[in-house]
Amino acid sequence: MSTELYKVYRPRTLKGVVGQEGAIASLQKLMDTNKLPHTVLLTGPSGCGKTTIARIIREYLDCGQHDYQEIDCAAVESPLDTVRSIQRAMHMAPMSGTTRVFFLEEAQSLSRAGFSQQAMLKMLEDTPSHVYFILATTDEQKLHKAILTRCTEVKLVALTEASLQRVVQRVVDREKFIVSDKVVQEIAEAAEGSARKALVVLEQVARLEGDAAQLEAVQTTSINKELGIALARALINPQARWDVVAPILKELKDDPEGLRYLVLGYSRSVLLGGGKLAPRAFKIIDIFSRNFYDSKHAGLAAACWEVVNT
Repeated sequence: MSTELYKVYRPRTLKGVVGQEGAIASLQKLMDTNKLPHTVLLTGPSGCGKTTIARIIREYLDCGQHDYQEIDCAAVESPLDTVRSIQRAMHMAPMSGTTRVFFLEEAQSLSRAGFSQQAMLKMLEDTPSHVYFILATTDEQKLHKAILTRCTEVKLVALTEASLQRVVQRVVDREKFIVSDKVVQEIAEAAEGSARKALVVLEQVARLEGDAAQLEAVQTTSINKELGIALARALINPQARWDVVAPILKELKDDPEGLRYLVLGYSRSVLLGGGKLAPRAFKIIDIFSRNFYDSKHAGLAAACWEVVNT
């Protein structure tokens, strides 16, 4: 069985992207008429296809591997230095192909350093003819308004359960997994609009034999909301202690991305409610803006440590 199914079955063309008909139609029209702008902003929840679409655009633009940069803005140590390095690199000629493409994931995280977003404004406005910027964000409201006005926005949405079922069933058929329609439906429900999460769950359950074992596995990948909320409450406490948070983390065996969404949702409610805990909620949202698809539970633990110790 193939590992990391979501990477193996990542669409290579716009036609292969499921559940984003409106966004794909807009992009396809821009490409067909050779009017793709030099600054594109992809907005939408995690796992909806932003990275996939950025890589498809890169191929369309004849951008060589060495001229394509994917930068996770939530993970960089110095956002301002990152912006300055892009400013220097964008004036260099392509090493292969005809363009240079910069894909900035979680671009809203540049707000962690003062003036980082403002430093981007000139390079987004005075972009060399061979340079293209693709920004991606799960929270466009944290982007500077001047950045939004300089970008052509392409709105992506969480996939419907019907779309997710099609994605999962296609992989089941190609991999010749023995998985029932009921299990496919349960996976689609547990994925919460994310094709990536759906395929991660499928990979976990496809090794098991029989509906009962597979359905139980799907359920265990869903969030233990009681423990997840306990974690969110422990983190939102201004006097949060690691000896309180760590035991909760040890008990949590759930998908770390699902736990991240739960903590983000809880913190968002606190932030919108205002009050003394709003600044704390803002800090948690900023730290938990990084995804845990690669780092998994280690990434979750590191994010919690950062919240407790800053």
